[in-house]
Amino acid sequence: MKKTTINMMSSATSVKGQGVGSAYIEQVGLVKSELSDKFEVTENKHMKADITHYHTLNPNYYLGRKSATKYGRSVGYVHMLPETVETSLDLPRFMKNIFYKYMIKFYKSMDYLVTVNPYFIGRLAHYGVPKEKVTYIPNFVSSEVFHPVSPEEKKKLRGKYGLEDKFTVVCAGQLQVRKGVFDFVKIAEKMPDIQFVWAGGFSFGKITDGYDEIKKTTEAPPANIKFLGIIDREFMNEVYNLGDVMFLPSFEELFPMTILEAMCVNIPIVLRDLDIYPDILFDFYSKSDSVEGFIAELERLHSDKDYYAQQVEASRRGNQFYSREHVAKMWDEFYSMVRDSIPDNKRK
Repeated sequence: MKKTTINMMSSATSVKGQGVGSAYIEQVGLVKSELSDKFEVTENKHMKADITHYHTLNPNYYLGRKSATKYGRSVGYVHMLPETVETSLDLPRFMKNIFYKYMIKFYKSMDYLVTVNPYFIGRLAHYGVPKEKVTYIPNFVSSEVFHPVSPEEKKKLRGKYGLEDKFTVVCAGQLQVRKGVFDFVKIAEKMPDIQFVWAGGFSFGKITDGYDEIKKTTEAPPANIKFLGIIDREFMNEVYNLGDVMFLPSFEELFPMTILEAMCVNIPIVLRDLDIYPDILFDFYSKSDSVEGFIAELERLHSDKDYYAQQVEASRRGNQFYSREHVAKMWDEFYSMVRDSIPDNKRK
């Protein structure tokens, strides 16, 4: 049987420190390794393919979509919505409005859409995108890239990054208001006996929302916080293994790759209580919605060994749930459905 061709289109890896770039690398690698008997994958080619899968919203992709899909179908990947961008970029209102309109127009122009969180199927419907056009497929992280290390190796890694060998809370994400960086600092100030680490920087430079205030904060942080800046993906497994807990106090998210990556190293996950999480993370994490609540949760993880072990097991179950085999099967079924929807007169 002739293989179905999939042309993956993305510029996500051109900007360091973005979860979208990591998601692209993992998804393409998964399809190439697990589904190569059915699908032939190319990347960023000017070609006629059965399926053209757009991972980013580049204007040239939008302008060339009709030509690219003359003989096949288009798939758009929903990594953002207007409400998730609102507190990420500091741009004039008219520029944001133009971008938001373009974003929704891009999504509507696709034959099919994939979202990493089922919660956003309803949000897309709010913008006029039919629910039957959208499929939920979660992100995936390779356990070959992200995995736990021994206690001895953890100690060495802490030394490498200039940290003490003691209870450590780690966060990974861009330095943005929506990521909860100010709450992160407030909590660290009130917990001086615990070490806090933030990996990530200003991926979008000075147009980042809150840039000046965040920069001022990170340049003179409390003594128990270390801001590492943007870390290349090849070293992120080291960063997660610095921590005893992964703490992400974001106010807006879709499905952060950082959560899945941290689950791979078997450390507890602490998140803000957001509507998007229950449908994808079930009971694999603990939550709060206030500085005081986060302090109480982190202190309990620090002091209660039985509770800590319980939350490690929850994280481990989350890692197993989003296994390579499970997510590969979902992509297989989706791409097969898209292929079968191509009319005979459009087939190459």
